[in-house]
Amino acid sequence: MKCTKIDASKQSILTQTLKKYLMVQDIVHAIDQAGGIVLLVGGAVRDLLLGQEVKDLDIEVHQLMPEQLEKLLRLFGPVSLVGKSFGVFRVHKLDIDWSLPRTDSAGRKPHVEIDPFMGFKEAFRRRDLTINAMGINLITYELIDPFHGQEDLRNKILRETDTRLFTQDPLRFYRVMQFISRFAMQPAESLNAICMTMDIKHVSVERIEGEFNKLLLKSTRPSLGIRWVHSINRLKDILPQLYALVGVEQGADWHPEGDVFEHTMQTVDAAARIVYENEFDTLVLHYAALCHDLGKATDTQKVDGRITSHGHDMAGVPLTKQMLKHITRNKMLIESVVKLVRYHMAPLQFIQDGAKMSAYKRLANKLAPQVTIEMLADLALCDRQGRNPDSHIPLTTPQSEVEAFRVRAQQAEVLTGIEQPILHGRDLLDHVPPGPQLGQLLRKAYEIQLEEGIKDKNELKRRVLETS
Repeated sequence: MKCTKIDASKQSILTQTLKKYLMVQDIVHAIDQAGGIVLLVGGAVRDLLLGQEVKDLDIEVHQLMPEQLEKLLRLFGPVSLVGKSFGVFRVHKLDIDWSLPRTDSAGRKPHVEIDPFMGFKEAFRRRDLTINAMGINLITYELIDPFHGQEDLRNKILRETDTRLFTQDPLRFYRVMQFISRFAMQPAESLNAICMTMDIKHVSVERIEGEFNKLLLKSTRPSLGIRWVHSINRLKDILPQLYALVGVEQGADWHPEGDVFEHTMQTVDAAARIVYENEFDTLVLHYAALCHDLGKATDTQKVDGRITSHGHDMAGVPLTKQMLKHITRNKMLIESVVKLVRYHMAPLQFIQDGAKMSAYKRLANKLAPQVTIEMLADLALCDRQGRNPDSHIPLTTPQSEVEAFRVRAQQAEVLTGIEQPILHGRDLLDHVPPGPQLGQLLRKAYEIQLEEGIKDKNELKRRVLETS
């Protein structure tokens, strides 16, 4: 097999990356001295060739038996047997897998055979896609590419490494989906044919969630992967609630972009532009963009020749719960997304109706503690930008009504949270003993505070005691 060195700039990047990991270069040279061949493999190689940041190093060691590798690694610290039967080791405090070449059978409990002396091509054959079936020799910096993955990277093509082995792990279907979005690559026709008929019924929710999270968090256009799933007629299998939006008409005056599915795809891509410091909140917004109009599948109708979807925000709540339960077991995530779906029409309604400050304060309380008005405004922005009639790419123009809603919420001091109660139980104990009546008075005091904007504790106390 002909091997060529990676260029000098990539060598430099790889060297600097390795230096970030304590002892790794010393271990590499020790393995080399012992007669082993040390390869960087998998996604790290792909990302390096793509010019992206290299993370999560996986290293494969050839030409050493498991006992030899383990003994050598122990010279650098305690060794964890991540999977001794799988030939995977870890050195304490070093976040790198050191694995040996292996073959494994299909199924959730595959039979594994470790063979440190198999050829590079056979070792890489078990990897899902050609772009992931490459290695870099960490001594010589030669690229080992038996399945022409570098060429597929240049041509932006996703191609299965081995048809038979690809189908043994149904999670690979979801990996293709998220790779399409993350790297804006197109599957080869052979890969499409495989994925059209793959049995994907038995993939666990936890594994599905991992791929969807990568789709939403690591993509600039998450819609690409979802559109692909629809194009090969699998959307109804994995996300039937989303599939139900295909062909659902919308009023052209509000939605010139097309059907609800097209609008949803543009909205998801608009949401991908928004990233919070908290990854959980980012996921909530992105899932809300995916789910916000699910209710239109059941609540869209024609009235006097006009298409309407009154009540679709409420109708979307149970549909959102149903769909997300097939993706995640995170109840807090689902509850948070549901809140945004339920109230996603509020920003436009508030501005059109000239809502008072008290209405913003009540809305903040309805959203809390899961989400904030700021997140709701962001969803509304994505909703309005997902209406491009000339392209699948969402609009980038500011939306005056959304910004007006945001300004009003800021003026009400509830953009990023609720207004805290001024009156507390201790303030009323000299008049009311602990018990249900005290709780009722505190709730009433908070209502008065929100409705009338009272900020003086003594005035609020006087008002609430007058009602008791």
